[in-house]
Amino acid sequence: MKRNIYLMSGIILLFFVWSTSSSAADKIGFVNLPTVIQDSTAGKKAAEDFKKFLEKKTQEVKSSENELKKMNDELVKQTSIMTQSARNAKEDAYQKKLRSHQFLVKDTNEELTKRDEEMSQKLMPAIQKAIKNIAEKEKYVAIFIVGIPNVPVAYYSKENDISKKVIEEFNKIN
Repeated sequence: MKRNIYLMSGIILLFFVWSTSSSAADKIGFVNLPTVIQDSTAGKKAAEDFKKFLEKKTQEVKSSENELKKMNDELVKQTSIMTQSARNAKEDAYQKKLRSHQFLVKDTNEELTKRDEEMSQKLMPAIQKAIKNIAEKEKYVAIFIVGIPNVPVAYYSKENDISKKVIEEFNKIN
């Protein structure tokens, strides 16, 4: 019985040593996705489009804020000379405008988040193709994506970061 345990332990140890030594030559790479998106040609164009959209939406929110501030200033200045019913009507109008402004801000934030996600999703197939091309050409066993907040990587070696290669390949594809 002891002999069988020693034999099994030896076989497992031999298998472990053999598998470890054969995988030592395997290449593993890392890609910083935000860097690829920000530094690639397609990513820069998408960022410009997003910036224009953001400026447009920011103007809408600022316009709404200015109207709200103007209504509040009028309400504060005229409170002492207004009748109770006129004051109530102005306060109601101000409250409606305030709710409208809050909905505008909420909707704008949601729309900006959605646009950002759509932009990333639109770029991902070509980025994945670029990663696959590099992996096949340079015989990588695995390439991991880093830089995404919901997918943390505790540590990766910067010398195995192939983001620049992916950017070059991605620019060729687009």
